[in-house]
Amino acid sequence: MQTLEAIKKRRSVRRFTGAAVPREDLIRMVDAGRQAASGHNKQPWDFMIVTEGALIQEIAAQTSAWLGRAGAIIVLVVDPASRWWMEDGSAAAENILLAATDLGYGTCWFEGGMLAREEQFKAWLGIPQDRRILTFIPVGVPEEWPGDKPKKTLDEVVHWQRWGQKA
Repeated sequence: MQTLEAIKKRRSVRRFTGAAVPREDLIRMVDAGRQAASGHNKQPWDFMIVTEGALIQEIAAQTSAWLGRAGAIIVLVVDPASRWWMEDGSAAAENILLAATDLGYGTCWFEGGMLAREEQFKAWLGIPQDRRILTFIPVGVPEEWPGDKPKKTLDEVVHWQRWGQKA
Protein backbone atom coordinates (compact mmCIF):
# COMPACT_ATOMS: atom_id res chain seq x y z
CA MET A 1 0.00 0.00 0.00
CA GLN A 2 1.28 3.47 -0.80
CA THR A 3 1.44 6.12 1.92
CA LEU A 4 -1.34 8.30 0.54
CA GLU A 5 -3.57 5.25 0.15
CA ALA A 6 -3.01 4.31 3.82
CA ILE A 7 -3.81 7.89 4.87
CA LYS A 8 -7.11 7.77 2.96
CA LYS A 9 -8.00 4.28 4.23
CA ARG A 10 -7.18 4.77 7.93
CA ARG A 11 -10.23 4.87 10.17
CA SER A 12 -10.82 4.42 13.88
CA VAL A 13 -11.77 0.78 14.36
CA ARG A 14 -13.53 -0.24 17.55
CA ARG A 15 -14.78 -3.69 16.54
CA PHE A 16 -12.20 -6.44 16.37
CA THR A 17 -12.44 -10.19 15.80
CA GLY A 18 -10.27 -10.97 18.82
CA ALA A 19 -7.63 -12.67 16.65
CA ALA A 20 -4.01 -12.41 17.75
CA VAL A 21 -1.70 -9.99 15.97
CA PRO A 22 1.64 -11.59 15.05
CA ARG A 23 4.64 -10.30 16.98
CA GLU A 24 6.47 -9.45 13.74
CA ASP A 25 3.64 -7.14 12.65
CA LEU A 26 3.54 -5.42 16.04
CA ILE A 27 7.30 -4.86 15.85
CA ARG A 28 6.89 -3.36 12.37
CA MET A 29 4.23 -0.95 13.68
CA VAL A 30 6.30 0.13 16.66
CA ASP A 31 9.36 0.51 14.45
CA ALA A 32 7.34 2.89 12.27
CA GLY A 33 6.57 4.88 15.44
CA ARG A 34 10.23 4.87 16.40
CA GLN A 35 11.10 6.36 13.00
CA ALA A 36 8.96 9.48 13.57
CA ALA A 37 10.61 12.87 13.50
CA SER A 38 11.17 14.49 16.89
CA GLY A 39 12.23 17.92 18.09
CA HIS A 40 16.04 18.06 18.37
CA ASN A 41 15.95 14.29 17.77
CA LYS A 42 15.10 13.73 21.46
CA GLN A 43 12.94 10.70 20.64
CA PRO A 44 11.09 10.99 23.97
CA TRP A 45 9.14 7.77 23.58
CA ASP A 46 8.95 4.18 24.65
CA PHE A 47 6.46 1.62 23.40
CA MET A 48 4.89 -1.07 25.54
CA ILE A 49 3.25 -3.91 23.61
CA VAL A 50 0.51 -5.75 25.48
CA THR A 51 -0.58 -9.07 23.97
CA GLU A 52 -1.51 -11.10 27.05
CA GLY A 53 -5.26 -11.68 26.89
CA ALA A 54 -5.86 -11.30 30.63
CA LEU A 55 -4.01 -7.98 30.69
CA ILE A 56 -5.95 -6.70 27.67
CA GLN A 57 -9.17 -7.69 29.47
CA GLU A 58 -8.08 -5.80 32.60
CA ILE A 59 -7.34 -2.68 30.56
CA ALA A 60 -10.74 -3.01 28.87
CA ALA A 61 -12.47 -3.45 32.23
CA GLN A 62 -10.91 -0.19 33.45
CA THR A 63 -11.60 1.79 30.25
CA SER A 64 -13.97 0.57 27.52
CA ALA A 65 -15.19 -2.97 26.91
CA TRP A 66 -14.51 -2.88 23.18
CA LEU A 67 -10.75 -2.83 23.82
CA GLY A 68 -11.08 -6.39 25.09
CA ARG A 69 -11.43 -7.72 21.53
CA ALA A 70 -8.16 -6.14 20.33
CA GLY A 71 -5.36 -8.53 19.48
CA ALA A 72 -2.86 -6.19 21.15
CA ILE A 73 -2.58 -2.77 22.75
CA ILE A 74 0.41 -0.55 22.10
CA VAL A 75 0.97 1.81 25.01
CA LEU A 76 2.79 4.95 23.87
CA VAL A 77 4.81 6.32 26.79
CA VAL A 78 6.52 9.72 26.54
CA ASP A 79 8.98 11.74 28.58
CA PRO A 80 7.35 15.08 29.46
CA ALA A 81 10.78 16.54 30.23
CA SER A 82 11.13 16.93 26.47
CA ARG A 83 9.76 20.28 25.31
CA TRP A 84 7.95 18.66 22.38
CA TRP A 85 6.73 15.43 24.00
CA MET A 86 3.14 15.90 22.82
CA GLU A 87 4.06 16.67 19.22
CA ASP A 88 6.74 13.98 19.05
CA GLY A 89 4.50 11.36 20.62
CA SER A 90 1.66 12.31 18.30
CA ALA A 91 3.93 11.88 15.27
CA ALA A 92 4.98 8.45 16.55
CA ALA A 93 1.34 7.47 17.15
CA GLU A 94 0.28 8.52 13.66
CA ASN A 95 3.12 6.49 12.15
CA ILE A 96 1.91 3.45 14.12
CA LEU A 97 -1.68 3.99 12.99
CA LEU A 98 -0.64 4.26 9.35
CA ALA A 99 1.69 1.25 9.52
CA ALA A 100 -1.12 -0.83 11.03
CA THR A 101 -3.45 0.25 8.22
CA ASP A 102 -0.81 -0.67 5.67
CA LEU A 103 -0.54 -4.12 7.26
CA GLY A 104 -4.32 -4.59 7.18
CA TYR A 105 -5.09 -4.00 10.87
CA GLY A 106 -7.59 -1.71 12.50
CA THR A 107 -6.56 0.74 15.22
CA CYS A 108 -7.94 3.57 17.28
CA TRP A 109 -6.21 6.37 19.13
CA PHE A 110 -7.59 5.83 22.63
CA GLU A 111 -6.93 8.41 25.30
CA GLY A 112 -10.13 9.68 26.87
CA GLY A 113 -10.97 6.57 28.88
CA MET A 114 -7.36 6.17 29.94
CA LEU A 115 -6.47 9.73 30.90
CA ALA A 116 -8.53 9.87 34.10
CA ARG A 117 -6.75 6.72 35.31
CA GLU A 118 -3.27 7.43 33.99
CA GLU A 119 -1.57 7.21 37.39
CA GLN A 120 -3.32 3.92 38.11
CA PHE A 121 -2.21 2.49 34.75
CA LYS A 122 1.35 3.72 35.22
CA ALA A 123 1.59 1.94 38.57
CA TRP A 124 -0.12 -1.17 37.26
CA LEU A 125 2.07 -1.43 34.13
CA GLY A 126 5.28 -0.45 35.93
CA ILE A 127 5.73 2.79 34.02
CA PRO A 128 8.04 5.26 35.81
CA GLN A 129 6.34 8.17 37.55
CA ASP A 130 8.29 10.72 35.51
CA ARG A 131 6.70 9.47 32.26
CA ARG A 132 3.29 10.04 30.69
CA ILE A 133 1.02 7.67 28.84
CA LEU A 134 0.10 9.55 25.68
CA THR A 135 -2.30 6.96 24.31
CA PHE A 136 -3.35 3.35 24.16
CA ILE A 137 -3.47 2.07 20.59
CA PRO A 138 -5.62 -1.06 20.37
CA VAL A 139 -4.68 -3.10 17.29
CA GLY A 140 -6.60 -5.94 15.75
CA VAL A 141 -8.26 -7.63 12.84
CA PRO A 142 -11.36 -5.53 12.14
CA GLU A 143 -14.76 -7.22 12.23
CA GLU A 144 -15.56 -4.76 9.48
CA TRP A 145 -13.76 -1.79 8.03
CA PRO A 146 -15.66 1.41 8.85
CA GLY A 147 -17.19 3.07 5.83
CA ASP A 148 -15.99 6.32 4.43
CA LYS A 149 -17.40 9.27 6.27
CA PRO A 150 -17.48 12.43 4.21
CA LYS A 151 -14.49 14.69 4.64
CA LYS A 152 -14.60 18.40 4.01
CA THR A 153 -13.55 19.31 0.50
CA LEU A 154 -10.16 20.85 -0.15
CA ASP A 155 -11.90 24.03 -1.21
CA GLU A 156 -13.49 24.25 2.26
CA VAL A 157 -10.22 23.96 4.15
CA VAL A 158 -7.49 25.46 1.95
CA HIS A 159 -6.67 29.16 2.06
CA TRP A 160 -4.00 30.81 -0.06
CA GLN A 161 -1.82 33.60 1.34
CA ARG A 162 -4.62 35.03 3.55
CA TRP A 163 -7.59 33.54 5.39
CA GLY A 164 -10.59 33.23 3.07
CA GLN A 165 -8.56 33.61 -0.12
CA LYS A 166 -9.42 30.55 -2.18
CA ALA A 167 -7.19 30.74 -5.23
